[in-house]
Amino acid sequence: MDKGAIPADARPFVVTNRSVLAIAVPMTLAYLTTPMLGLVDTAVVGQFGDAALLGGLAAGSLVFSVVFTTFNFLRSGTTGLVAQAFGRGDALEEQAVFWRAVLIAVVAGIVLAALSPLIAVGGQWFMGAEPRVSEAMGVYIRIRLLAAPFSLINYAILGYVLGRGEGGLGLVLQLVLNGINIALCFLLGLKLGWGVAGVAWATVTGEFLAMLLGLAIVVLRFRSTPSLPRHRLLDMSAFRIMLSLNRDIMIRSFSLLAAFALFTRQGAQFGTVTLAANAVLMNFFLVAGYFLDGFATAAEQLAGRAVGARAEQPFRRAVRLTLFWGFGLAGAATLVLLSAGANLVAVVTTSQEVRSVADIYLPWAAFTALSGVLAFQMDGVFIGATWSRDMRNMMLLSFLVFTVALLTLAPAFGNHGLWAALHVFLLTRGFSLLAILRLRLRTAFS
Repeated sequence: MDKGAIPADARPFVVTNRSVLAIAVPMTLAYLTTPMLGLVDTAVVGQFGDAALLGGLAAGSLVFSVVFTTFNFLRSGTTGLVAQAFGRGDALEEQAVFWRAVLIAVVAGIVLAALSPLIAVGGQWFMGAEPRVSEAMGVYIRIRLLAAPFSLINYAILGYVLGRGEGGLGLVLQLVLNGINIALCFLLGLKLGWGVAGVAWATVTGEFLAMLLGLAIVVLRFRSTPSLPRHRLLDMSAFRIMLSLNRDIMIRSFSLLAAFALFTRQGAQFGTVTLAANAVLMNFFLVAGYFLDGFATAAEQLAGRAVGARAEQPFRRAVRLTLFWGFGLAGAATLVLLSAGANLVAVVTTSQEVRSVADIYLPWAAFTALSGVLAFQMDGVFIGATWSRDMRNMMLLSFLVFTVALLTLAPAFGNHGLWAALHVFLLTRGFSLLAILRLRLRTAFS
């Protein structure tokens, strides 16, 4: 961030509990629609009674998640840059950031769609599943990746909307996207009997229609503001800043995926039952993560807006309030899991062996929400402030610490040590960024 005086057009604002919740609550609800969609996809394909189709859907979804998690920077990076422009009162830069993100999304999306056959073959080779599972997996990937340009543009649209703090509109767009997707899953996948192909085409159609709606809303809004000069859109220095930010967020996402992959791999070394129990318990952490993501999104917008306006007190208040609400929510989630976790495990799996093992390690899973609060919230603050290099470096440090903890604790304490290593990872992420934040605040608003 360049130093200097407060911009003349900067918009003074006050961060309140209401402004935090106005972003966090709608986006938490929006994020929760994603696992619901996954459940519907599985339920629709499951009606055919063919384990190979279910296996192919699961494997294809995994490959797709890895590919698109890589490009999630288009959402979070756009949010931070738009929030800063919004804080400065620079409407033209808001437009420019959005259209730059769309250009990147179009190019990347077309490349992904063109490479879908190769990605499908690579995924099939990596999974090494039986032929019928691989066949279903290939069908799903080849069709669903046709939606890549639409999906990535939707990331840019959502990033723009959230950058302006419009959590309610973000929720509407996600409900439209996933609502259309769910309805078409039943129609194409079940009623018309297309199975896995129907589920994939439902996604393509839902992403396309949601993109049209989002673009219509954004373009209509831009018509009421001054037109964007071409030289402003194609500003190479601004493109380099965006690409640098996106690169750092991508590295952070890869490191996060690698940590969870190592966790899963190590769990597999303890046997099939322990692997299954860990998978059940990890779902509880992931669900809690969707709630924490809502407050991380609020931190992104409010911190970014404060940095753009060079407003130190709103920045500090945004950090405090998002952390306060995050810890409150995480504490509630931990209490729910400690008191009702065994019953939830019983709902997820009918295997008595898996239930018994999961119950042993349930407290470890229950406290992951509390261990992860600071990591989620600090990620949001640093993305919003576009201090991506610090976030990247601390994630790499945390991954190194996690690897050492895993290699040390898992052999000594078994699965207890594995879960302890996960807590070490989450705590290291959060506290390392908090330490950097204190250093940043000494110069960021001077």
